[in-house]
Amino acid sequence: MTADSPDATDAISIRRALLSVYDKDRIVDFAQTLHDLDVELISTGGTAARLRDAGLPVTDVADVTGFPEMLDGRVKSLHPAVHAGILARRDAEEDREDLEEAGIAPIDLVVCNLYPFEEATRGGADRSTAMENVDIGGPTMIRAAAKNHPFVGVVTHPERYADVARELQENDASLSLATRTSLARDAFAHTARYDRAITRYFDRDLDDTGSSNPESGDGEPGSASLPDRLHTNLPRARALRYGENPHQQGALYGTPSDFFDVLHGRDLSFNNLLDLSAALSLIDEFRDAPPTCAILKHTNPSGVATADTLESAWRRAFATDRQSPYGGIVVVNRPLDRPTAEAIDEIFTEIVIAPEFEAGVLELLQENDRRRVVRRTADARLDERLDLRSVLGGLLAQTSDPVLPPATVQRENWEISTERAPTERESDDLAFAWRIVKHVKSNAIVYARDQATLGVGAGQMSRIDASELAVRKAAKSELDLEGSVVASDAFFPFADGLEAAAQEGATAAIQPGGSIRDDEVIEAANTHDVAMVLTGRRHFRH
Repeated sequence: MTADSPDATDAISIRRALLSVYDKDRIVDFAQTLHDLDVELISTGGTAARLRDAGLPVTDVADVTGFPEMLDGRVKSLHPAVHAGILARRDAEEDREDLEEAGIAPIDLVVCNLYPFEEATRGGADRSTAMENVDIGGPTMIRAAAKNHPFVGVVTHPERYADVARELQENDASLSLATRTSLARDAFAHTARYDRAITRYFDRDLDDTGSSNPESGDGEPGSASLPDRLHTNLPRARALRYGENPHQQGALYGTPSDFFDVLHGRDLSFNNLLDLSAALSLIDEFRDAPPTCAILKHTNPSGVATADTLESAWRRAFATDRQSPYGGIVVVNRPLDRPTAEAIDEIFTEIVIAPEFEAGVLELLQENDRRRVVRRTADARLDERLDLRSVLGGLLAQTSDPVLPPATVQRENWEISTERAPTERESDDLAFAWRIVKHVKSNAIVYARDQATLGVGAGQMSRIDASELAVRKAAKSELDLEGSVVASDAFFPFADGLEAAAQEGATAAIQPGGSIRDDEVIEAANTHDVAMVLTGRRHFRH
């Protein structure tokens, strides 16, 4: 029977509910509403104890099944007295007769969520710990209730308690078919995500042991980073006002709260979320650095600086480009202090992001209703996630371009290609610029000096254009490039790009190398006394 079957009852009366939840947030209030509506409460283990402590009458599942919990709680709800009560079709005479003969009462509502498998295995977990967090009875009850949603309600998220409670109160303990259908969809999405998390765990486990993935069809060992099958069943976090442009629809999927909280301002737009993601990824490069501030516009950094204080870092980052920061994104790697917040507040910025806010800072930033204030709740940890992009016909997946190691570690892998090696100051600036250029759209050029950007050239069709753009931006901000370093996200295809940088005052350069004309570029660097480092690693960002 389907939800739109003409025989399916529209509104059903909720008389008997089974509650079994791991996440007990708001469960007492919801159960109290059910009790006030004369709904019989059945429960298990810890949930039953929580409800009793709140003074609510509860029938243990063991009293319903006539069989005690066993195997340390592994088996408690897996019994016909439970599942027949959930799965019975109320309009099928044979089902009603089966229930009556067995002395089983129907269950009209199932409230259930699952063991925290994702949380228990995040960051790695041994097989025993992982398997103990695989819920069996919960998914079975949820799927049974969702399958029989023409006659049974199922609630899997505390966020739905209030709406369901309100409908029950307004409709004499009845629940509409439209609501039951919506709840069933949520329930199947809940168990699908749960199974996907377990599958990912086994994917990693099998990859670590070198075993083959039977779903690959070719018997070849699965990649440790790229799975043979990509599971992308993400929950919709919220609808957006529109997409990239007003005539496009937009929505956010996934669990953004894992990485940030919006503390003030209107909901983030599609483009805000793109900028926010870019900002969090960039500041992730400076997890352990001194105070650092980055300003971004249209996902590109317009200025970045590291300094002794956040205020100094902000002013030096802003000095790179005094025009683009208006309406831009500001992100810092330290709790935002009052002097820095006041300096930022001198112009309008769309979003301000910090890991924390010192006393009084949040109140200051909240005075502007147009500004969003965001707290970064966790590092982006790009090195632990796949990078996915949609293309016609499917998805492109790649391992992430991981956060760069500390400067001293970076230098161990550098190849100094020129007669002159970079000085200590130049080396520090090269490592700094290399982190920044990694987050600039290709073709990308970054000039920097003393741990601050001077000019950024992004997204140009040729590398020389990117360099010329960076030089023009520096000149517009009245910044002298003398003694600067230059970073290029990919190799210089010709010597002209390096020569142009040298003519502007750059004394050191960092680039991947690998061009068929590397020798010409190195010769030009030697001619201009430019110390050049080859990293052997490209950072294209399309």
